[in-house]
Amino acid sequence: MAMWALSRHWPLFYVIPEPWTLLGWPVMTAAAIAPIAAFVQFQRARTTINPRTPETTTTLVTTGVYARTRNPMYLGLSILLLGWAIALGALSAFLGPLVLVPLIERVQILPEEYALRTRFGKEYDDYCQRVNRWIGRRRAS
Repeated sequence: MAMWALSRHWPLFYVIPEPWTLLGWPVMTAAAIAPIAAFVQFQRARTTINPRTPETTTTLVTTGVYARTRNPMYLGLSILLLGWAIALGALSAFLGPLVLVPLIERVQILPEEYALRTRFGKEYDDYCQRVNRWIGRRRAS
């Protein structure tokens, strides 16, 4: 809603003109792929999906989508907001994803990483060495 309000009432200027704003919709649709895959993997591993209780995690999931990103659900949310910003077209709408990424890292990801490191120790550290927080495998040194 904030992104819409910014684009509607304080658009700065439109960086994506119509009909190009329609490209935001396939981006938003694609944003669901990684979170759905993560949800399915968590269900198969029979571990919690609740981001507010990472300490109750019973299994460290490191395969599938988790072999490419440590945070597929937050990545999906970020891509969703990027698609929404494209659909809105206004420069001010892009503040949404630009604010979300550092905010979600500070408020949610860092505490989750601490809980997982406490719970799984070296296994989690090794995983962090292999896979980036947002996207991509790390290169071997």
